[in-house]
Order: sequence, then C-alpha cells, then structure tokens
Amino acid sequence: MSISPFQALACPLDGEPLQVDGRVWRCAAGHSFDVAKQGYVNLLPVQQKRSADPGDSKAMVAARRRFLEAGYYQPVADAVSSAVFSHALQDEGDTPLGCLDAGCGEGYYLRGLASAVPEASSLALMGLDISKWAIQAAAKQDDKASPQSRWVVGSNANLPVTSGALDRVLCMFGFPVHREFARVLKPGGLLIQVEAGADHLRELRDIIYPSLKPERDMPLEQPEGFRHLGTETLRYALTLDDGEAVADLLAMTPHFYRASAEGREEAAQLKAITVTVEVRIVRWERV
Repeated sequence: MSISPFQALACPLDGEPLQVDGRVWRCAAGHSFDVAKQGYVNLLPVQQKRSADPGDSKAMVAARRRFLEAGYYQPVADAVSSAVFSHALQDEGDTPLGCLDAGCGEGYYLRGLASAVPEASSLALMGLDISKWAIQAAAKQDDKASPQSRWVVGSNANLPVTSGALDRVLCMFGFPVHREFARVLKPGGLLIQVEAGADHLRELRDIIYPSLKPERDMPLEQPEGFRHLGTETLRYALTLDDGEAVADLLAMTPHFYRASAEGREEAAQLKAITVTVEVRIVRWERV
C-alpha cells in the first residue's frame, strides 16, 4: 500500500502546471505560492473570493471535527470508500490513483479513504476547501514528516488541478461544479457525489423549522460529460445522547444559519435526540 500527496497542481491565475521548489509552488510565468507552516498551500486568489473569509468558520470546523471523530458518520465514510474502490484502482504501471475531495472540510473522509485502501494499491490524495480554517485543521492532523495528502485552499469553481489528472473526485455534501469536475477527471474516472436525502436529519429539522414543508428527493440530472453508474441510499437511525453532540451537529450544518432564533434556542435545550441519517451516494463516470 502506498499513499502520497497529489502532485499535479495548476496555477490558479493562468492554469499552467505548478512545480514545487522547497516550500514554494511556482508556474512557468513566475506566479508563486508559499507552503504554510501547517503544511498546506493557499491557491485561492483574492479575485476568486466572494468574501474576505469564505467557507465554514473556525467554530463550524471545530464542531464538525468533534462530531465526525465521535464516529457518528462512520457508515457514510465506509460507503464512500467502497464507492471509490468499486472500479479497478489503477491502470497498468505504477502511477497512483489520483483522488480529490472537493470540499474536504477538516479531512475526515479523505483520512477514512487512506485507512481503507487495499494492499498493493497506490493513492495520491488531495483535499481542497474554500475555508482556510478547514484546511488548517486538516493539515494539522497530517504527519508533517510524511504527509498522506495535499491540502489546498481553493474553489470548486476553479480547481487548481491540471486537466485530466484525476481518477476520482469526491463531493461530500458540497457544491458540485460539474464542468470543473469533468475537466480534471480522466476519461473513465469517477465522480462520487454524496447528497442529503429527503429525510436526512428530519427530526432535528422538524424542531428548528416548525413550519417548513418536508423536503422531497429531487430527480437526478445527468451532468454534461458524465454517465450515471449507480445510486446507493444509506439510511440509519442515529441517537445522540448528550447536548454537546446535538449542538455540534447543528453547528456544523447550514441549518444553524437558516434556522430562526427561536428554532436554534429550542434545539439548544435538547439533551438527546434520535435522528435519521439518509444520504444518497451517486457514482458518475467521466465519458
């Protein structure tokens, strides 16, 4: 088993390949990007930002890390790893399978993938997120002497990856940009998209949105450049038996900001709750 950081980065300013020289990534035009002391590289130019501090806040990242490390979404991580390995891992030769988690958060699912890779297989991993707080948290958990993943601050709308360089792209509860995913994937590569099902966290949503109509599963729309390989629905009951776990679950989701003040206050009083976890894992092949 071999796991290494992904190498085929592209300059976010001109799209040219980046080469690493010590602790600096440079393109042929001379654009340079320093590796931070935590081990990540910021490839999100100011002109590609929609705010001064885009993405999840430091508090949201911390809540997500606590919640995920408690193992509540381990079945989701296992299902994603199975989807990644559902096809042949690599072509002939010794080239590692390049895998990007686009919207990786603090790296939970990518670390799960690294721990699940079969023997005699090679992976080159990259985690990208628009939140610098998420990438800092992810990079801090990697081994600085022998890192497993390349951690990058960047945007799904302009992936800093050379075209046709990846074998797998994960999009976990994130913001898919299919034209970019199609650009960076090799023909035959897989996009694995994980989406919330209609009943996902329904019991919590019923509390914070008392007048909200139930969500409905939306039909799949086939993105250009892809063909549908299959969809798996994972559903299970999850019991949270302390108020801190409930608070972390709410804080790590967009529902925290969408809920009314009254809804958040009612959720804050919860000491325990059983919620439905329902996710849809969709596999698309790059044609």
